[in-house]
Amino acid sequence: MIEPTAAIGLPARLLADPEMIEACAARDFTKIFGLAKARGGIHVSRIARQCELTPSRVGEVVSGRRTITNMNVIERVADGLRVPGHMLGLAPRDWEERTPAPAPPVRRFAEETPGLSFLPGQPEDLDGILAIAAATKVTPSTLRSLQTSIEDYWRRDDEHGGEALRPAVIAQLRYVLGLLADSTDPNYRRSLHGIAAELARLAGWTLFDARQYSTARAYFTQSLRLARAIDDRAFVANVLACLSLQATYQDRAEEAVTLARTAQDVARHDGGTPRLMAMLYVREAFGHASARDRPATHAAIAEAQLQFGRVGFADDDPPWVNYFDRTKLTVDIGIALGQLGDAGAAEPLIAEALRDEPETNLRGRAFHSFWLARTQLQRGQVEEACRAANDALNLSATVDSPRVTSHLRDFRHLLMPFRTFRPVAELDARLAETAG
Repeated sequence: MIEPTAAIGLPARLLADPEMIEACAARDFTKIFGLAKARGGIHVSRIARQCELTPSRVGEVVSGRRTITNMNVIERVADGLRVPGHMLGLAPRDWEERTPAPAPPVRRFAEETPGLSFLPGQPEDLDGILAIAAATKVTPSTLRSLQTSIEDYWRRDDEHGGEALRPAVIAQLRYVLGLLADSTDPNYRRSLHGIAAELARLAGWTLFDARQYSTARAYFTQSLRLARAIDDRAFVANVLACLSLQATYQDRAEEAVTLARTAQDVARHDGGTPRLMAMLYVREAFGHASARDRPATHAAIAEAQLQFGRVGFADDDPPWVNYFDRTKLTVDIGIALGQLGDAGAAEPLIAEALRDEPETNLRGRAFHSFWLARTQLQRGQVEEACRAANDALNLSATVDSPRVTSHLRDFRHLLMPFRTFRPVAELDARLAETAG
């Protein structure tokens, strides 16, 4: 371990910077090293020297050509740059107790002025309030409260998108990681690992919805690590399914299929429930459809339908897969068929799902209205497509989802051959106003 010196490590102001906190939580060392250089004045050669790395390796990380995943190297970075353990999901470092902390203390995640003590009446932000609560012993009530928060986050994400939720989710993830570092009870540690894994997945999902794919992948990877630590294979499969879906958005069809099939293998090894397996086969279908592989898409859809037909009341489904009901299966099959260009089969499925889908699921309804419009346009039903697209546009105004906005932007290009048709011209004007 590197011994402390008088002028070592990142400045306190940089460790308290929200951008650095987020980069550390995601273990995004490209960003960490970049911020260290740009805002901390610590150049590549010094980073290399303090972290016991070669300058060329640090340069490759800074340029994004290389990542750091080895735990020994992560610990060397924490020790070399004096990053408190909790910020990187590590146990407290030995030097944290004997060296004046340049950053907020282990349980302290909120941004604050270095050296400023708490003053009576000084307002606290959410992180500060949670940090005070962290001083108490973890109890079953603590765990229930955290789980309830996650359920509420997902509900609000469905209703309004995740953009506004993300700071709170990431703050709560840091809080739970702090609890995990302090907890010694094995039962509580397992529960905290599971909660942290769910929060990391949720953070990744909100970033995926914002089309910030690189950072989303980092959080999904963190979620995988946390789930693997407690051998929660079903949740590992769930996170792999998220990564598979993201791969389809990045036009990485082969990667999407590989991730979905790996998820199926992981879930099957743990006796995955029919509902979970159906969801995973749908994700595989998306990957095949993205590659325009018609036989493989239909085979995956058939397997998803077969698995869903086995769903039973007594199944021990994980709570996070209960969203995948008959309506969700129907609309996802419709979307996969729509990606294949089979609009005739896709349109009635998507329309049926929209009739049955909860009115409160605003982002889902916006997304599915777009797909209905797209399939109708493929069938030459231009006026109906404009009505569905207007519905999607109206819903998107109440949802903060760059993913939905991007789909509508793409739809505008599909309208170009019909722009002289009055409903198309009116819709195009609305879309242009939204884009501008």
